[in-house]
Amino acid sequence: MILTTPWSLLSRWCAVVLRTASATRTIDILVSTGAASIAVAASLVLAPDWRGAAGAGLALLMVTIAAVDARRFIIPDELSAAALALGFVYAMAEDADAWGQALAWSVLRGAVPALAFLAVRAFYRRLRGREGIGLGDVKLAGVAGVWLDWSIIPVAIEIAAVSALGAYLIQHLCFGRAIGPATRMPFGLFLAPAIWIGWLLETTVLACPSAVAF
Repeated sequence: MILTTPWSLLSRWCAVVLRTASATRTIDILVSTGAASIAVAASLVLAPDWRGAAGAGLALLMVTIAAVDARRFIIPDELSAAALALGFVYAMAEDADAWGQALAWSVLRGAVPALAFLAVRAFYRRLRGREGIGLGDVKLAGVAGVWLDWSIIPVAIEIAAVSALGAYLIQHLCFGRAIGPATRMPFGLFLAPAIWIGWLLETTVLACPSAVAF
């Protein structure tokens, strides 16, 4: 049995990033770097405490996942594992006095959307005879559950779904690209940023009573 250490996970994560960078065009690297810089800065400015630092880490991971999925149609397990680990630490730090309960709740929240995505994947495969949702998307849904509150999880998924639909409609209407049942869609490209957006909304707007008071 081979035990996975934090250092080996870090080295594997770095290898994934390097492989992606070597296979990515310069314009894609510039766009990803710009998006990551904006998301990191927004996290640190809008949540200027330890939550902002955690959000900045989430932003870097989500932008990397989006870039990898857009280019290779795959979400590396190393990146999802890093996001999950950081999410568990974040959940425990938010409630340090009852960190065990906070960790248990984060695990439960992660399991619910992951199982929901897995059920949709199984149903689609049975109905159409081919994969509709990748296992990477299932794991990323689990990341969303770990990081987000119950009320924000469906919001993030809806943001991702609407964004994906809008992107493909633009491709079809503006660029004449055909869209059919077999059209591949890197859903992680949309879900990963939506997770960070959901975290930002939960940490800033929804955490401020005056922002929702009438």
